[in-house]
Amino acid sequence: MTNKNTAVVTGVSSGIGRAIAQSLIANDWHVFGSVRKEKDASSAQDALGENFTPLLFDVTDNDAIKNAAGNVAKLLEGRTLNGLVNNAGIAVAGPLRYLQMEELEHQMNVNLFGALRVTQAFLPMLGADKNYSGTPGRIVNMSSVAGKIASPIMGPYSMSKHALEAFTDSLRRELLMHGIDVVAVGPGPIKTPIWDKADDIDAEQYKGTEYYSVLIGMREKYKEMGDVGLPPEAVGELVKDILIGREKKTRYAILRSKFLMWTLPRLLPKRMIDKTIVERFGFPKKAS
Repeated sequence: MTNKNTAVVTGVSSGIGRAIAQSLIANDWHVFGSVRKEKDASSAQDALGENFTPLLFDVTDNDAIKNAAGNVAKLLEGRTLNGLVNNAGIAVAGPLRYLQMEELEHQMNVNLFGALRVTQAFLPMLGADKNYSGTPGRIVNMSSVAGKIASPIMGPYSMSKHALEAFTDSLRRELLMHGIDVVAVGPGPIKTPIWDKADDIDAEQYKGTEYYSVLIGMREKYKEMGDVGLPPEAVGELVKDILIGREKKTRYAILRSKFLMWTLPRLLPKRMIDKTIVERFGFPKKAS
């Protein structure tokens, strides 16, 4: 590890996190990757090889994060960490009218507070502590198209990603004094296991409400979106290019049909987008 660039990537058991780790390792980086289960640590180690070190923690467990950060600090032996990728996340769905506060709190605890916990633990190694020698590192926060364009029923997820965008911008401005850059990456649909979990959306708890039939239909819509999404390797390559300094923007959107699904919706009036989105997801029209 002596002459290698190093990065911490959260959530490497599958999907985008695994693809980011693979892309960095292929570029001769050493990756410290977080997983929540021992079996996932073994699986990741077997798949990623000697340039990978598993870290066992959940982003909601502050003590476990601090313990992992201490282990990484020892392995760095006073050198700076070159990158941190806050990738771990979950998606909570449900109509906001009926959503249980516990569900929203869990969404925020993972996607937003988890990123803050991990960032605080590893910031000294990224160059905020001058006792570490080397070039300051970069932070990449994995947001989403939903971080700028909110969908109905996915309000909890969109709220967490909107907040992560603000976290990214505020943190970047605070860390200018340390030379640490902070970038957001907002993927659209990506072919990852998260889309297979659409069936986990518990529509039954909303049976008898005006959103029940919409929820049933949206489960199928989301699975279809995952089927036509970009491969996670495309995101892995983008994050790698950001960390090695090839890309200089503060935010990136990466998705198929980028003009129709990203550029145009951000140019058109929001009320026009409201109508388009609710029609797309099969919301009933208001009774006259």
